[in-house]
Amino acid sequence: MEQERTEIQDLGEFGLIDYLTRNIEIQNASTVLGVGDDAAVIDHFGKQTVISTDMLVEGIHFDLMYTPLKHLGYKSVVVNLSDIYAMNATPTQITISIAFSNRFSLEALNEFYEGVYAACEKYGVDLVGGDTSNSQKGFIISVTAIGEVTPDQFVKRSTAQKGDLLCVTGDLGAAYLGLTLLEREKKIYLESPDVKPDLEGQTYIIGRQLKPEARKDIIEFLQQEEIIPTAMMDVSDGLSSEILHIAKQSNLGVVLYEEKIPIAQESKEIAMKFGLDPTACALSGGEDYELLFTMKQQDYDKIVLNEQISVIGYMADISEGAHILTKGGNKFKLVAQGWNAFKQ
Repeated sequence: MEQERTEIQDLGEFGLIDYLTRNIEIQNASTVLGVGDDAAVIDHFGKQTVISTDMLVEGIHFDLMYTPLKHLGYKSVVVNLSDIYAMNATPTQITISIAFSNRFSLEALNEFYEGVYAACEKYGVDLVGGDTSNSQKGFIISVTAIGEVTPDQFVKRSTAQKGDLLCVTGDLGAAYLGLTLLEREKKIYLESPDVKPDLEGQTYIIGRQLKPEARKDIIEFLQQEEIIPTAMMDVSDGLSSEILHIAKQSNLGVVLYEEKIPIAQESKEIAMKFGLDPTACALSGGEDYELLFTMKQQDYDKIVLNEQISVIGYMADISEGAHILTKGGNKFKLVAQGWNAFKQ
């Protein structure tokens, strides 16, 4: 059965915006005026405002051969919300701008926006504006996320202290392994279109790549326990790269313990199958969207029972440099080999 296809030009830009935003329901009191005017109006009632923007470009950040549009819409929102949570803030609004070639139908864009709205609903944020445009080829997405934080409770990357514990949430490396698996299956398909994809039993790592989640739960937990991290950022480019950002910007050294890095059993198994080192996947893979943070040692008792937080090292004097202590007892310099959009 052939899917219905509506050409975008049949609606025009304003018709398209009206169509894609027709069912918006405002969820935050801070959203005074949303979509439909020259600009949105936001009032955070004495809170400080946090803003972050990300761009996703087809062929660089995603491949539509194996990325469903609904998942892409969801992920586009989540990766931005992750940046807001990484500031110890609560996201409240987003704007989203897209540019697309004429190969995209109205039905395709509607599928993308279904994912956008699913993420907005899950994380309690309002879509309050954006823009649409044609592109020569492919699909380009730009999302701006806006959040609020109690005055001066935001957390930077540059404020870690010597002796602080280095912590990370969840587990690492799965998103990179999911991408590796999807790329492998794409290559097989292009060479032999009759071969069915072999994705059985790999739903965890594929889900971590195609439909990541932001760590709203961790920010709520830290607030509940009255823990303010001394420094924080999200893990988007790989653990080693992010650790080095915090160390450099805080003017400190760092010691990381390989055995403490959290890696899911599914990730270990597929890494072995691919002949990859699970630790290397965690250090350099990227796109995990977990939170990396430092905190005072006296707060350790408050997090010890939270299975979603692992203490993986500590911040040291700058003279010690940045090192990883391996399971075998060796000490290596920590290097940033994370994902880089400009290395394509």
